Formats: sequence, structure tokens, C-alpha cells
Amino acid sequence: MPALFLSLLKLIFLAFIYLFLWQVARAVMTHTGAGSAVTRPKAGTDVVFVRSESQSGLRVSVKEGVVIGRSDDADIVIDDPYASDLHLRFGIQDGAMVVHDLGSTNGTYVNGRRVTSPVGLNRGDAVQVGKTIMEVR
Repeated sequence: MPALFLSLLKLIFLAFIYLFLWQVARAVMTHTGAGSAVTRPKAGTDVVFVRSESQSGLRVSVKEGVVIGRSDDADIVIDDPYASDLHLRFGIQDGAMVVHDLGSTNGTYVNGRRVTSPVGLNRGDAVQVGKTIMEVR
């Protein structure tokens, strides 16, 4: 009887070790973003001006590069005193939308963080230029 009891305890112990390692692996995959595609936000291809003095509701489809700024040379001219002449560029890189700050004076912000190098965007991300806020959809 004691041999059977010890064998049963060994099996239960091995089952707990397996469950523990499985939970650790799930936590690591979730933390590194290696989980299923369902949990990751999908890449958007449109930018909608959600807060702007003159362009609220404007929807811009990004197929290639789109430059936004106050200059007439920009693809989309915005009326924001805090925007530079050529402020930022939206582009597509590896199938995902990317934003590049073009050396603007007041900076470009994605979800409240200043952009210092090209940043990949997902649906729902907020891009701010001065007082103008755009959302990726």
C-alpha cells in the first residue's frame, strides 16, 4: 500500500510541475507579444482627425507616404499653430503603418510619448501634433 501511495504522490507532483511550467510559458508569451494574433491589435490603414480646429472628422487613407504639416508642400495641410511646416510622415512599412517625425520643433506624440524614431502604429493609437489629435483606424 505505501508503494502505491508514493507512486500516486509522484504523479500528482509531476502534474503540478507541468501546470507550473505551462503557466510560466503562457506568461512569457503574453509579455513578449508572442501570443496569438487575436490578442494583438491589428494594423490600421486610415488616420482620422478626432480633435482639430478645422479638420475634425477628416479621414486620410494611408497607402504610401503622407506628409502632414502647415506648408502648402505637405500632402495634408493642417491649421495648427504648433505644427511645423513639414511635421510628420505616415507610411507603410512591412504591412504596418509607421509614423516618422520630420524634425518638428514641438514634436510628435503617439499615445502621449514623444516620437524620436519611426514608430509602428496599431488601431486605436492616438497621434498628436500640437493641439491636433489623430486616431489610427
